Amino acid sequence: MIIKKIGVIGAGQMGSGIAHVCALAGYDIVLFDIKKEAIDAALVGIAKGMDRQVQKNAISEADKKQGLARIVPSTTYDGFKACDLVVEAASENEEIKRAIFKQLVPSLAPHALVASNTSSISITRLAAVTDRPARFMGMHFMNPVPIMKLVELIRGIATDEDTFKAVREVVLKLGKVPVAAEDFPAFIVNRILLPMINEAVYALYEGVGSVEAIDTAMKLGTNHPMGPLELADFIGLDTCLAVMQVLYEGLADSKYRPCPLLVKYVEAGWLGRKTKRGFYDYKGEKPVPTR
Repeated sequence: MIIKKIGVIGAGQMGSGIAHVCALAGYDIVLFDIKKEAIDAALVGIAKGMDRQVQKNAISEADKKQGLARIVPSTTYDGFKACDLVVEAASENEEIKRAIFKQLVPSLAPHALVASNTSSISITRLAAVTDRPARFMGMHFMNPVPIMKLVELIRGIATDEDTFKAVREVVLKLGKVPVAAEDFPAFIVNRILLPMINEAVYALYEGVGSVEAIDTAMKLGTNHPMGPLELADFIGLDTCLAVMQVLYEGLADSKYRPCPLLVKYVEAGWLGRKTKRGFYDYKGEKPVPTR
């Protein structure tokens, strides 16, 4: 199967990043969101991201113009009728994703493939609400999409080999590195990463160290580019909590219990960078630890 046109559901950070890299790779893109203002903001962000790539000589000005011209905005599912592949990149909430797939399916061509950018939810369960489990799989990009090289590819129990091969070819054409992961809660990266972040929150909760001490220790002691609490703010504390809940419920092991402090921050609406407050306060020129 040759994929020429790709639909992206969700114009947030992940969806706009996926549209960005796919457009630069030569694919025609339909970028969908229920809110027009979200799409408008995404297009501005994509243009700024491409500007940075032009400044770094990673792409040419012509590449940028052609890439932006390939992205067509849509606030209805009708835009997906001509798509060969649709990638869902909505909130990390299973009920939201299931509702999206139910609405999406009637608009798809019979041959179209569907992928979810979920970072933790069962691909088999999501595929089961569609009319095409054999043409459904996980395609988990890392954040920020234009920079990060890895894409986790996850087969559901019904995913056929042709679907996997076709999506893998797209990943390679994007200049990314595909890694196959089994359909277990949180797959590979988040199965390892999120418990580490959760443990860092426990260390803060129990008074082992301050925000600054924990992040400095991990950056200098393990050579991580970002401390775990800084990274949690970047990911979004709501997303971190959602992944930990999937791990805790899916694997039934107490070691995955979300830290009560993480729960409290999410309940307070302190979700990290996107709300200007999490383990750091981002309202000033420089992030300031909140604990």
